Amino acid sequence: MAWLHVQLSEAEQAIVKEELECHPNAHVRQRMLVLWLLHCEVTRQKAARIAGVGRATVQRWVAAYREGGLDALRRWEVHGPESELAAYREQIVEMFTQQPARTVAEAADRIYQKTGVRRKPTQVRKFLKDLGLKWQRVRAIPIPPKKVSRNMFRSKVGFTIRN
Repeated sequence: MAWLHVQLSEAEQAIVKEELECHPNAHVRQRMLVLWLLHCEVTRQKAARIAGVGRATVQRWVAAYREGGLDALRRWEVHGPESELAAYREQIVEMFTQQPARTVAEAADRIYQKTGVRRKPTQVRKFLKDLGLKWQRVRAIPIPPKKVSRNMFRSKVGFTIRN
């Protein structure tokens, strides 16, 4: 199979430049960088070294560009594993907004009682953080002393008037 020399049209150049800087996915930006380097007549080996990928990866990206154009390089279909707790997401958020947990261990225990899925505190902490919940320290509200003196409100720093 012959090498494909990457020649981008003016419209494709504008698209590649824009997506090289602004695409939300870092992997797509990396692909656009390789495509731009190949358009600028950099060898595939050097383009791979600059982008931090292997030469075979560059070959796959060029083949994808040859078959599907820029849309093939924009495609990113990697999906990670889904958590067992994801099915109970709304119920867990509702449970902790109505009655917050004092500790992560308590949260893990309540999640286990509600869903039957047991997780260690580290995973529970990460899951709750991903839900947008955050831990807040609960403290007693300080009450001012019964006897109030004038010197109590005087600033320790800065200029004060002496009597």
